[in-house]
Amino acid sequence: MSSALVLLALTLQHPAGDSALDKLLARLAEEAAAFRAVAPNVIAEETLTHRARKRPARFRPRIGDSDQPAPPPFETRKVISEYGFGLFGRPPTVLHEVRQVVSVDGRRVAGAARARKRLIEGMSSPDDRRRRHLLEAFERVGIQHAVADFGPVLLLFDKSSQPGYEFRWAGQRWIGADYALGCAFRQRGNSTAHLTVFEAKRMLRLPLEGMIWVRASDLLPMRIELRAQRSQDNVLVRDEAAVDYAMSAHGVLLPVSVVHRQFIGDLLLAENVFHYSNFRRFGAQTDIRFAETGP
Repeated sequence: MSSALVLLALTLQHPAGDSALDKLLARLAEEAAAFRAVAPNVIAEETLTHRARKRPARFRPRIGDSDQPAPPPFETRKVISEYGFGLFGRPPTVLHEVRQVVSVDGRRVAGAARARKRLIEGMSSPDDRRRRHLLEAFERVGIQHAVADFGPVLLLFDKSSQPGYEFRWAGQRWIGADYALGCAFRQRGNSTAHLTVFEAKRMLRLPLEGMIWVRASDLLPMRIELRAQRSQDNVLVRDEAAVDYAMSAHGVLLPVSVVHRQFIGDLLLAENVFHYSNFRRFGAQTDIRFAETGP
C-alpha cells in the first residue's frame, strides 16, 4: 500500500470534521453537479435482468416453521432498452430515468433506431406529459416489479442535499483493482430526499442509509449502497441496492450497473440487475448527433 493510502486509511480513526471527510463531501458535490449538467444529454443501452416471485396472498415467512409452504419460484425476464435521463417539473429541474423498450425476452418491441429517436424526442420535448410517458416503459410491456431511478442516486449528495445526512468513515475494501474507503451515511429527520416506493396504490417515502465507497487515491465515488425498510402486514420488507459508477471519456461519472434486491423477512422477493453500455451524447433536438462518452 502506498503512503498516500496509509494516510487516508488512518483518517478513519478521526471521522468527526476531519479534512479527508470534508474533501470527500466536496468531491461528491462536484461529481453530482457534473452529472446533473451532462445527464439530460446522454443516452445508453440498458439491459435489465429481472427476477421476481409471484407473491401469494397468504404467504407469511416464519423462522423455524417446518410447515411453512415453499416459496413460489422465480420468474425471470430480460429487457433491453434505450436509456437516458429526463428533466421534469415546472420549471423542469427534477431528473428521472427514462427509457424506450427495444426487446423483452428476445422478442422485439421496437427497432433500436426508432426507440432511440423516440427517447431523444421525449427527453428534448418541452411537454412534461410526453416526458412522463417515458417513465411507464416497463409497465407497458408487463414488467410490474422493476425499479427505477437508481442510476441518478449520485444527486442525493449534491451540495444542497448534504446537510440532510450524517456522514462518518466506516470501512475499507477492494473494489476490483482499486482500494476503496467507505463513508456511511444516514438521513437526518429533516432531509427531503427519500426512497419512494409505490405499493398497493400507496406512495411510501422511506428514509435512507447506506455506504458511499470512494477510491482511496483521489476520493472518486465508485459505488453507492442504499438500504431502506418498512413494515408490511407485520412483516419487515427491506430494499437494498448498489450502484456502481465509472468515469466516462467525457469526464463525468455515469452508472455502470445497478443491483437491487427486495426481501420480505429473510426471503428474496425480487432482484433487478441493470447494466449500462455505449453511453453517447446527443446534440441539437432536431438534428441528432452522437459523440461517444463511455464508460
